[in-house]
Amino acid sequence: MGGLREVAAPFVAPGPTGVAVRTSLKGLSGQDAMVLRLVGGRLGSLASRDLKARCAAGLDHDSGQWARRKRALTGDSSSRWAGSITKATHDQWALARRGQLAHIQHLQAGIDMIASRLSLSVGAKGSKGSPGGYRSQQEWFAKSRRLRLLKDRLARERADREAGRVRVVRGGKKLLRHRHHLQAAQLSEAQWRARWEAERWFLQADGESGKRYGNETIRIAPDGEVSIKLPAPLAGLANAPNGRHVLACRVRFGHRGEQWADRIAANRAVAYRIHYDVERGRWYVTASWHIPPVTTVPLQAVRSVGLIGVDMNADHLAAWRLDVHGNPVGEPRRFGYDLSGRAPHRDAQVRHALIRLLHWARRHQVSIAVEDLDFAAEKTREKHGRQKRFRKLISGMPTSRLRARLVSMAAELGITVVAVDPAYTSRWGAQHWQKPLTGKNSKPTRHHAAAVAIGRRALGCPIRRRTQPPPLHRSDAVGHRSVQAASGIPGREETRPRIPGPRTRSVGAGCGAKAGDQCAHNRSGHTAEHQSWHQDSLPLSL
Repeated sequence: MGGLREVAAPFVAPGPTGVAVRTSLKGLSGQDAMVLRLVGGRLGSLASRDLKARCAAGLDHDSGQWARRKRALTGDSSSRWAGSITKATHDQWALARRGQLAHIQHLQAGIDMIASRLSLSVGAKGSKGSPGGYRSQQEWFAKSRRLRLLKDRLARERADREAGRVRVVRGGKKLLRHRHHLQAAQLSEAQWRARWEAERWFLQADGESGKRYGNETIRIAPDGEVSIKLPAPLAGLANAPNGRHVLACRVRFGHRGEQWADRIAANRAVAYRIHYDVERGRWYVTASWHIPPVTTVPLQAVRSVGLIGVDMNADHLAAWRLDVHGNPVGEPRRFGYDLSGRAPHRDAQVRHALIRLLHWARRHQVSIAVEDLDFAAEKTREKHGRQKRFRKLISGMPTSRLRARLVSMAAELGITVVAVDPAYTSRWGAQHWQKPLTGKNSKPTRHHAAAVAIGRRALGCPIRRRTQPPPLHRSDAVGHRSVQAASGIPGREETRPRIPGPRTRSVGAGCGAKAGDQCAHNRSGHTAEHQSWHQDSLPLSL
């Protein structure tokens, strides 16, 4: 057991701090679409210019430079548009810095793994925690060259980070690469150009509390009227006073519509973003705002009524409900999803599986326990080598997105989510629970056994079904042998209750002279051993 790592304590996952709802802009006129394209293109060019200035400043950027950037943009747009652009630029630069750090850590992990495997002899076997040496001398030589390549990349990335240089692409690096591989992306040059321009448009504005309907730049009235403050060079396209353009359509938010209406009625801040879906040919508007943190329920209160243990897998969620003592209750459940296809389809599949899980938890009024998974260190090809199917499997699991969606959706239903350490849950669950739970009519998988292990860890119970026998004698003087029933449970040491139905073909359950009568058994210390008895003499014929 010395090689096992320390298991972290479970904790209640905090709820979301913001929400976002989206609806389509139906009924736009040709003039409205033209204005949106012109405004998006104009502000997009300003956002690109501002991002270039921010990247050039690097680590020397301060609040004074931020103010100068905003003043340079105000003349070509407005003060509020300039504030939204500079804030979006700052967030994009900070995201690039975080991605740069993650890439450095990934390179360092690959270098350490290759160096460890190169230090072993060719063909040396590995352990469960780390792989062994390389299979052949040729592979050893190829990996030694790759080690030098990764070290050079790591040196360049560290130099860029120390200098404050980041590489950002407005519109997305993936879409930019499609320009050089149009046939593989199944796009024509015109289709790619339309997507590229739409992704680089800028039509988003931050909210302001105290202003009319919570936003002065993009304003949506309670009746659904949408109006936009046009930049100064495009003020001639306004169809309303004060340089505003009112769209011909009316919008309505189906999800969280009442919350949105309450916020704009109180003039609280609401941020809006308008974007164009090239494939569908539709315009959408997204409203977002901050919400107060959800009050966290104490872990002891969560454990008082039991919970549902959930094991995340590549194609399904395996779940099992546990009582307060960690005993599996009822039948296991499986919530499947298909992660093939495009991103919207995958996202819908995950949401559908989570909805069914949450409805089941709300029906039983219990919380949910999940693993705090992070496969960042497990996806490297340097560790798993030729196991391409396994690397693809763990890379395709949407652990972070599924966990974030589960927490946000559970907060809406008032369900608490408990995060546990994922160490050894699958291994110990299969070892201690899969076989005991398997019966004639019930055949749980190892994933269901892992769900039981996850739930027991969240409840504070050991994953092992029973403790070791008492060390000195067979009685319960040193403590109860089972961890399934707590020490304060009434009746745990009493005689078993009568179960209806015959236990054998002759005597019914609970029947007979010795049923429930300890004195009738031949045990030391009982009166049955000290009663007088008489044996008849043997017949003389024998």
